[in-house]
Amino acid sequence: MPRSDLPFGSEFSPEQIELPALLQLAHEHNTNWEAFEIAVQNLYFSDHSTSESNKRKLANNTKLALRAYGIIGSTDSSLTDFGMVLYASRGNESFLYEEFTRHILKNCQGVNFVQCILDMQAAGENITLNTLRRGLKDRGIEVPRGSRNMSTLRLWLQKGGVFVSEYRVNQSRFRRILGMGANEIEELAALRLEQRDYLKTIANMDGGGPHHSNDIEKLATATYGTPFNEKGLARDVLHPLRDAGYITLKRGTKGKGRGAKPFLVTATKKLKSEIITPILEQLEQLTRAELRPLLRKHLGEIRKEMKSSNRHIRGLALEALAFKLMRLVDLSYVATRLRGASTGGAEVDLIFEGARLVFSRWQIQCKNTKRVSLDDVAKEVGLSHSLKSNVIVMVSTGTIGPGARNYADKIMSDTNLCIIALDGKDLDEIEAHPSAIVDVFDREARHAMDLKRIDIEGSP
Repeated sequence: MPRSDLPFGSEFSPEQIELPALLQLAHEHNTNWEAFEIAVQNLYFSDHSTSESNKRKLANNTKLALRAYGIIGSTDSSLTDFGMVLYASRGNESFLYEEFTRHILKNCQGVNFVQCILDMQAAGENITLNTLRRGLKDRGIEVPRGSRNMSTLRLWLQKGGVFVSEYRVNQSRFRRILGMGANEIEELAALRLEQRDYLKTIANMDGGGPHHSNDIEKLATATYGTPFNEKGLARDVLHPLRDAGYITLKRGTKGKGRGAKPFLVTATKKLKSEIITPILEQLEQLTRAELRPLLRKHLGEIRKEMKSSNRHIRGLALEALAFKLMRLVDLSYVATRLRGASTGGAEVDLIFEGARLVFSRWQIQCKNTKRVSLDDVAKEVGLSHSLKSNVIVMVSTGTIGPGARNYADKIMSDTNLCIIALDGKDLDEIEAHPSAIVDVFDREARHAMDLKRIDIEGSP
């Protein structure tokens, strides 16, 4: 199937289906996707002139579109956390469609879709499905020829009030739903790659600063592979971002024999409202409501809550710790496999993914215990086969036992798995300097590389 950066949209437009009714069917049939498909077929595709196989195919398309828009799960018809938000508001259609529109804008390339249309209109271009597809491709967004993905997405945005008619944008509605307007988005789009990645890195770090300018640069390079001109950082990145109102700079003082210290960089209200808050909101949509307040706290505050006498609070804090660590390197959250409350707040398992250069799946095991044992690592290695993970991250607030490290070394020597181990001392370093996670991951990567070294000359 050709790649599409817009969600699959066949048999899912508001002209074909009613979203509240689909939400009700998904809730009723939960994990039974076959019963869900039959219910959708009976409701929308029961035309006697259509063959039974085609009816089922149409219903299946609707199910696939619901998955593509993040409303039902990837393996069955159960509602996702976002789907449950929509289901709970199905009786208030105004709120329902506003929430769905906000989701499309933020998580389904909706902002880029609208901005592309505004840019084409400003340039006096005639907008058709063909010219719009080419315009999106010029912006790095692929849409297959003949697909309904563009039309379906536009119709849902029109249902939410972003489009008044076919390609006429209601910019006041767009601004109100998104929290920022086309001018601000255009300003962000005009930034150079290193400037955008520098801002995203600040957004991924706790609270927006102050952070040392070279720490941000270091983390941005490790996370996004962005090359920075170290001598020209102030000229090329810091001063333009300051002048645009995204950051403030405080000049360092000279150290003994070391020249000027790096700038202290702090996010402004503009950066927090236009980048940090939207990133947090996207992350929060994927998580349980009780976890969301923790995601806005500093790593130090989360670690304090991990010492709470309340085991439920400890479990939530441990889960938030995993989010914080993986957010630093900009991985995408997929699922939580084990709630902290079920283990007395002692452990939590999460899955993250990345798609920079190559696809990777990261399996995170966080333990709020004195020591990680061999058995703890063995359990994760066993799970990695069914999860198809590339990387296992073992995080301990205490220590990683010698038995656990030796077993991890053996597994890395014999398989393609990479096992990263972080202990309490590493967490102290990362809490003090978020960019220290680069050093920790680099240390672990080099260790894995040594274990996996192959004799090229002796190979057949």
